[in-house]
Parts: sequence; structure tokens; C-alpha cells
Amino acid sequence: MAPVVRELRKQADHFQARTCATAQHRDMLDQVLDLFGIVPDVDLDLMQEGQTPSQVASRVLARLEPVLREERPDWVLVQGDTTTVMATAIAAHHLRIRVGHVEAGLRTGDRWNPFPEEMNRILADHLSDLCFAPTERARQSLLQEGIPDWRIRVTGNTVVDALRWVAKQPPTPEVAELLHQLGVGELRGQRTSDASAAVLLVTAHRRESFGQPLERVCRALREIAQRGNGRVRIVYPVHPNPNVYGPVHHLLDGVDHVTLLPPVDYLTLVHLMKRSTLILTDSGGIQEEAPSLGVPVLVLREVTERPEAVEVGVARVVGTDTERIVAEAFRLLDDPEAHAAMARPVNPYGDGHAAERIVEALMEWGGYGYEG
Repeated sequence: MAPVVRELRKQADHFQARTCATAQHRDMLDQVLDLFGIVPDVDLDLMQEGQTPSQVASRVLARLEPVLREERPDWVLVQGDTTTVMATAIAAHHLRIRVGHVEAGLRTGDRWNPFPEEMNRILADHLSDLCFAPTERARQSLLQEGIPDWRIRVTGNTVVDALRWVAKQPPTPEVAELLHQLGVGELRGQRTSDASAAVLLVTAHRRESFGQPLERVCRALREIAQRGNGRVRIVYPVHPNPNVYGPVHHLLDGVDHVTLLPPVDYLTLVHLMKRSTLILTDSGGIQEEAPSLGVPVLVLREVTERPEAVEVGVARVVGTDTERIVAEAFRLLDDPEAHAAMARPVNPYGDGHAAERIVEALMEWGGYGYEG
């Protein structure tokens, strides 16, 4: 959402934009706000340890309603498929406030994968007055569900806008030091001795992967590191959720050539992606970001709502089966031609101008609420 906030600021003659943060993950949120220079006008401060999606939804509904009653905005913009997005769309609908959904129309067709995101975004889309679809495929999904075409705009995805802006930022001294320690960057002109090793960046934290699926992924990473025998380095920033942190550290802590990190800020993540040979992820955002950087992606899910990258050949769905993950990883590591075929900087999700199109659509519609 940061690119949209930045673009609205440029159009201050037409819009008064105010930002609201739920702060469900305080430590992960603040570094992103700092990077993009955003100070929330409202901070709901909803962070509680071990909270369930239903508890998050109830807190958003309870705490956001008085904010909306006081602000009476003409539009509420939400982005993505989190429980916060779904609950915010409901709260705005109850008060007859127009909703614009950024990243609308993504579908797997399976309400349990990803869970609970698939139903969150379906509900948000059907409650929205404008659905900002990132791709033509997303637009078609919305049309098939009966959402009229006049409520849909194909804009590209704002994550590509954000990535392009951040990728141009130089690493801070702290980031440079970390990259040097990991063997993927220079520090005062010096490269580490194992800089030639292939770097596999891993992110895996989805709720549907909790339990055995995540354990299978970790076993695959351990086998890749052991078989790689020093020619492969695995870097895994681990989500703080106990369902992720516990099994990942139990199975991978102390394994040679595997580096487990705490969650990294977005600037660090982008610089890690730029220097990676291969990315293994269950993250939706990284599936959209890596193609711009020319880094092949293996998707650690059984199904993806972002099939465009698979169709153009820069991503592949491999699921959570240990043997398949290992086989697909070494196929790309051992076959330069196979790697080169996927390592193309082609991004079907946007051209870096999505935020501009979203703001233009709001200007075309006008800033009137239901009662305006």
C-alpha cells in the first residue's frame, strides 16, 4: 500500500489521505513504515501473542468502527487478503463507506488454500466498490463471480512499484555487514571466500503449512544443504509465529550451510533476493517480486493464486513434498540451461505504475460517499 500512499500525497489538491495501521505484527510493521516514510494517523495497536484470525477480526471491527465514524472518509482502501482486510471491508460496508480493494481478484478456487486468505479476499472483493485487479486473469475471476466490469480496474500490482523503488536504494551499513557475513555481498571491496556458492533464499510461514508440511520443507532444506556440501548456502529469515519458529529451529538449527535469521526488514530482503540464485517460498508477495529481479522461484504450496509467473516460466509450484523440493532445487542448481530459462526478468504482475492507475481511477470516480 505504500506506493498508493505516496501517490495520494502527490495529489494533495484532490485527496486528503490518512493512514491506519492495525499493528498486528508491530516489529515487522514499523521497519516498513520507516523505510517508506509513513507515519500512521491512526494506530489500532492490535498485537497480541497467539491471536487467532477470529480474534483479530473482532478487534479490528470493534476498534475501527469508532475511527470510521469520526473520520467519515469517502473511501477506505485495503490491500491484500489478510483478516484485517476482510474485517475492514465489513466495517466500512456497515457504515456505507466506499471500499477500494487493491490486489483484487486473486483466486486458487480452494477455500482452504491459502487459509484463511482465499475467503478473506473473496469477501473483500464482493464488498468493494472498486476492485483493483493486478492482472487480466484476476479481472476474469471477478467477472466470473458476478462482479460487474465497471467496478474493476486492471492496474498491475503495487508490490512491483514498491520493489522497484526499494531495489534502487543502496544497502545501509547494517545491511552491507549482514550480506558480507552471509557471503553474498561486498564489504569495503572485499568478498568472502565462499562467494561463489549458490544462495537459496527461503521464506515459509503460511498457516496451511503448519505441522507436517513445514516439517517436510525443513527436511528438504537440510538435505539440500548436506548434498550441496558447501556449494549451496541456505538463508532462511524465520517468522516469529511459534508454529514456524519452533519446528524450523528444531530441524535446521546448527545444520552446516544453513543460516537462520530473525525476520529481516524489507530493504534487507530485497537485497537478499537480488543476490539469490534461487528462491523457495510460500509467500504471495515474493512470487510477484522475484520475477522483476530475474530470480527463479519454487513455490512451496500445493496451489497458487498467482499462476501468471508459472505460465511465463519464471516460477514453478513444487508443494511441500520433501523429495520433489530437493529434485526441483538441484535441477536448477545442476543445469545452467534450466536455471537460465527461469532466470528472466519478466514480470506479469506490473510495470511499476499501479499506484498511479489506482489514484487515477479514484479521481475519475469522484470522492463521493454513498450519501454524497
